Amino acid sequence: MTQNTNETQLPIVTVTPTSLVYGGEAMGRLPDGRAVFVPYALPGETVSVRLVEQKRGYTRGELLEVLAPSQARIEPVCLHFGVCGGCHYQHMSYEDQLAAKTGILGEQLERIGGLVDPPVEPAVSSPNQILYRNHVQFHLTADGKIGYHKARSDEVLPIQECHLPESPLNAIWPQLDFEALPGLERFALRLGIEDDVQLILESSDLQPPEINIQDLPVSVVHLSPVGSLVLGGSEAVWIEVLDRSFQVSAGSFFQVNTPLAAGMVAYLLEILPNYQPFKSDATLLDVYCGVGLFSAFLAPLVSRLVGIESSAAAASDFVANLDEFDHVELYEATAEEVLPNLDITPDIVLLDPPRSGISRQAMDGLLGLASPLLVYISCDPATLARDAKRLTARGYHLEQITPFDLFPQTYHIESISFWTIGV
Repeated sequence: MTQNTNETQLPIVTVTPTSLVYGGEAMGRLPDGRAVFVPYALPGETVSVRLVEQKRGYTRGELLEVLAPSQARIEPVCLHFGVCGGCHYQHMSYEDQLAAKTGILGEQLERIGGLVDPPVEPAVSSPNQILYRNHVQFHLTADGKIGYHKARSDEVLPIQECHLPESPLNAIWPQLDFEALPGLERFALRLGIEDDVQLILESSDLQPPEINIQDLPVSVVHLSPVGSLVLGGSEAVWIEVLDRSFQVSAGSFFQVNTPLAAGMVAYLLEILPNYQPFKSDATLLDVYCGVGLFSAFLAPLVSRLVGIESSAAAASDFVANLDEFDHVELYEATAEEVLPNLDITPDIVLLDPPRSGISRQAMDGLLGLASPLLVYISCDPATLARDAKRLTARGYHLEQITPFDLFPQTYHIESISFWTIGV
């Protein structure tokens, strides 16, 4: 790679992007044929771009000016858009965002996964396009100001507003005063039922920081390498999905868009009965089961449910959330440890891996089970496409895939796909 660090010497070019690509950028071509990727640009418009990264096959640019805007361009709602790295699509209408994400998901499955004409359904929209996150993580500047990382940078941008957290969280964070707390790297806020708010302090320092929460009605938990320490209030919040409450501890993952999490559960309950392996005497394996969001609704419909979860906090929540079921088991271990050694043949495998997708070792174990039905919940189309290539090579067929827009205003794409073999 050749990269010039003197900004005044970096070349400036005029580009007309032709498409949106995964990662929040628009792609165009330079006169020499190389692709150029430009954030915050739209297909069809003419933009002035500074080339900040150049490689043999492609380049990356910084948007300097929109010379001829697209008719699809709209005014962003946030004053930080274009500098903050949290949002990527505020310059697009929500309908265009959904269409873009549907197209990008299909493109990734074709280009990376090798699938031909993948059966991608239209994206399911979020009930709320802003103010939708029940959990948000902030970073701190050296002098304690609250912010987010700048786009493609580790530098923290102090913020005055954010339009992603739910309203009760947006009422809390501007009142927090951290000053300069050594060892405190970031913090998070999570919203539970009845506007119960949890402040999660995250640091590598084993000693919790001294913090003045100004009598705010929040629980405070410190997460460090030795685990969690409750500094005030409760270790967990309760989040309600389809009239069922889930215990979610400070160190546990939970879907950040509560209404659309309910939509995903409802979708599974509607679609799964269409597949023959899903029957009352079935065994269901829930890999990366977390606190049991999906297991809790599927357990009453099968004869045996086995969960796999490596996070101690999430495993503890899973046990609490599914305590009523006698036919539910849990392995508190990694998928890599459990899958190659399972002595059962599940009728259905539900997978909800992290953004990195399914590791090679876990995939080997999964393929060895030869389950007739796989349900893959993905938050990253690139790693999904990579895994899809291995699944199809071993005889699995993609029956259908539906994107769910859990993350409006961003490039992130959640999806649920159904894979069969020998059915």
